[in-house]
Amino acid sequence: ADDSIDELLDLDKALRALEADSPRRGRIVECRLFGGMSVEETAAAMEISPATVKREWQVASALLFRDVAGER
Repeated sequence: ADDSIDELLDLDKALRALEADSPRRGRIVECRLFGGMSVEETAAAMEISPATVKREWQVASALLFRDVAGER
């Protein structure tokens, strides 16, 4: 249970850093990861192209992985 809590805290910290650096990437992560939205749904909700969502999602997920893995 403690490991799960630590993982959630690490993810929260990484998400806050991501949002501070790029609010758009933070919103894309929220839509995709927590909202369960597809690329197309996220693009429509944010009024941006699906290609932009895909590109920003790739960068955001890589940054989150790096930050969370770096905490361990």
